[in-house]
Amino acid sequence: MIRYLGWRLLHAIVTVVVAVSLVFIAVRLLPGNPLLARFGQHPDLKQIEQLRAQYGWDQPIYIQLGQFFWQVLKTGDLGNSLARSHVSVNRELLQRIPATVELTMAACLIAFPLGITAGVAAAVWRNRWPDWLCTAGSLVGVSVPVFFLGICLRLIFSGLPTSQRLPADVFDFEPLTGLFLIDTLLRGRPELWLAAVQHLILPAMALATIPAAIIARITRAAMLDVLAADYLRTARAKGCSLWRSVWRHALPNAAVPVVNIAGLQVGLLLSGAVLTETVFDWPGMGTYIASAVLGDKDYVAVQAGAIVICILFVTMNLLLDLVFVWLDPRIRLGE
Repeated sequence: MIRYLGWRLLHAIVTVVVAVSLVFIAVRLLPGNPLLARFGQHPDLKQIEQLRAQYGWDQPIYIQLGQFFWQVLKTGDLGNSLARSHVSVNRELLQRIPATVELTMAACLIAFPLGITAGVAAAVWRNRWPDWLCTAGSLVGVSVPVFFLGICLRLIFSGLPTSQRLPADVFDFEPLTGLFLIDTLLRGRPELWLAAVQHLILPAMALATIPAAIIARITRAAMLDVLAADYLRTARAKGCSLWRSVWRHALPNAAVPVVNIAGLQVGLLLSGAVLTETVFDWPGMGTYIASAVLGDKDYVAVQAGAIVICILFVTMNLLLDLVFVWLDPRIRLGE
């Protein structure tokens, strides 16, 4: 087990190093000069060269990459914002990561139960109306773009808040962890907890649609394979009820591919919340990266955001591998 964990941890570290290198090089190879955005229509070439030297951009890429890795390993600093000089992107990201994590977890709480339940129902009632409803809903869920769904939700549920995490007239709330659903309870503010839930519902629903549809399809396919197995027919022949055989025997054996796709969806949700956060003006990493790309041309912020998302994605896959071992020890023995 220790050997397996060590191998997976080494694999995760190598993946992060390669991904960070690719992000760093890609940002440096983008056309245009991001420093020009700071000087508008009348750039000062002397100051631009000074800034290039200050950020080390006058060095070859491999030297810049080495200096970046050394800086990150030594201090954990991802650099200062180009648009806001002397402002660390670490501090800005730390302020926004809890908002994205809270939105992602809320979307998971909607997507996983809904997708698994729909997939199980579709498999049990194969070629009947629950199966047709699940199939149609899955196709619609995968096909509709998130931004379009978000706009539709804003129009349909116009009575619910459609932006920010708390009402604009709340000025006396000081967060502790950044997760407002927890902080409002820790501060003894149940009225703000209810407001935080209302602000979270629509963006979480929009973000949960695609993963719920994918999980439903995967669960249906996995359950159909398991329900046709001999041991389940034997269990039913011995008097085991339908739903006991489904929840007690079939679903655990169909869980590995479902957990696999569910874990990947968590990573994709973390990285794919950009559109949802933009539509609902949610102050998370997505709006931060979108603003850095479209407004400020802040390449350091873009690079830092991409690296953080990469690390979160790899970490999620590492945890997923450990869940696989717990679900199916044959994976560990095979390794």
